[in-house]
Amino acid sequence: MNNAEQTAIDLLSMGAVFLRPREPFTWASGIRSPIYCDNRLTLGFPEARARIETAIAQKVSEAYPDCEALFGTATAGIAHAAIAAHILGLPMGYVRSSAKDHGRGNQIEGVTEGALTAGMKVVVVEDLISTGGSVLDTVKVLQDAGANVLGVISIFTYGMKKAKRRFAEAHVRLESVTDFDTLIESAARIGAIDAGDLPRLRAFRDNPEDTSWIVS
Repeated sequence: MNNAEQTAIDLLSMGAVFLRPREPFTWASGIRSPIYCDNRLTLGFPEARARIETAIAQKVSEAYPDCEALFGTATAGIAHAAIAAHILGLPMGYVRSSAKDHGRGNQIEGVTEGALTAGMKVVVVEDLISTGGSVLDTVKVLQDAGANVLGVISIFTYGMKKAKRRFAEAHVRLESVTDFDTLIESAARIGAIDAGDLPRLRAFRDNPEDTSWIVS
């Protein structure tokens, strides 16, 4: 079993990912979805957490060998960036959703502004990618501060066309430990969902706004 499949199984086993193709969730955006992810739960399962953070570190080493520091998104990516940076022996920081209104008014924490201005090569760590908007905002903050953002790494990506388009337009590389297709195929293999629901799940991935995949 490779890292992508093992991570998918871990996410399913710990309940960090729920698949309900016949009883959809409703996201905050109003989108009806057969899947709900809460990857923060990975922090509460030490054995699975160790595998996932090691997989993140390995992916960074393979995809971004010149990386000099990891930056977590606030707040979901912070812990993962910290643990993976520890494994890799790299500096770590994080980017606030907005600058502080007190103290030094920092938006970027952990790594000095001078290091970023010098073109430090960094990778942004996120727990999951849906449409990609928030993580690309983080990338922009780091780029504006002078960092050379090599790319983004996530634990899980939905693989939505909108996200792929946004990353392409921003010229930002995305790597993920596991993805939607691996997850649903793993779920079918272990009996967490009916294999007959796979086409319906893929239809959601391809066009989340189209609800024709929902079983009436």
